[in-house]
Amino acid sequence: MTMITQAKQQNKRYLPHELTTKVHAVKLYRQTKDVGFVLRRYHISKSSLMRWNKQYDGTSESLRAKSHRPHSQHPNAHTEEELSWIQNYHRRNPNISICELYGKLRQDKAYSRHPGSLYRIFVRLGYRKKAESTKKKSKHLGHYDTPKELGKKWQMDVKYVPAACYVGKDGDRFYQYTMLEEASRERFIYAYKENSSHSTVDFVRRAIRYFGYAPALIQTDNGGEFTHTQKTDRVHPLDVLCRSLHIEHKTIRPRTPWHNGKVERSHRNDQERFYNHLKFYSYADLQLQMKRYLRRANRIPMAVLGWLSPVQKRYQLETARFC
Repeated sequence: MTMITQAKQQNKRYLPHELTTKVHAVKLYRQTKDVGFVLRRYHISKSSLMRWNKQYDGTSESLRAKSHRPHSQHPNAHTEEELSWIQNYHRRNPNISICELYGKLRQDKAYSRHPGSLYRIFVRLGYRKKAESTKKKSKHLGHYDTPKELGKKWQMDVKYVPAACYVGKDGDRFYQYTMLEEASRERFIYAYKENSSHSTVDFVRRAIRYFGYAPALIQTDNGGEFTHTQKTDRVHPLDVLCRSLHIEHKTIRPRTPWHNGKVERSHRNDQERFYNHLKFYSYADLQLQMKRYLRRANRIPMAVLGWLSPVQKRYQLETARFC
């Protein structure tokens, strides 16, 4: 019995008829010859009754359910070795996502199957425990013009680090600043103790050092850390920095977070892959764990990139630019 068969037996999706129901339904039909009466009495379908009547030879064993499993395995089915790879990776990291698992299998085991096949195996083995999303359906119905070259456009946003992750007792709050390169989906993240314009300016400088170049445009929402929320003649510190570096600063329409959708979606991934399992005791510890997670996250394949990781996509774009 294979691992998948065992998992299937534990998750039956239907309630089969009892053996006694089959026997007595057939006997009653043979006595009365009244199909409708038998169907109403035993709450069964006509096709089932006719099938049982054809199979019944006077013994209850003739109506016992038989296996529908093929006698031989499909030639393209996952091998036992491939199943053991999947199980071993899941055992080492029970919280591993499909995309990350697919990337590791391709890189370390020369796995060449379609990601959809891996997903079906992942579900059959009982590894998918994610609750269905309760998010409202996106209002975005159009098409974004995603840049095809590096340095054209970045998206920036801030995420609150969940208080439940912090085991310290001083009551501090922490914020994750995120910068996303739209062309490659590569990201840079950094933690701060305050959500302010000063943190924003410092973060932009760090992001430029990390990527190695400045973008033509940075897109943000209308938070106070990015722009003034009231009418004023003052120039926001972020705009001052952008002007000095010849960067255009664009803010999205208020209350339309889907216009900054790429970085917003990455924050949901952070919650599922990182913060749901994170415990840190200090600001320095958070920075260390965040640095390790950033390296891991930028190496997870993405379907939108043709199952390349952001790091691989960046290398591809850089190579194409100099060819």
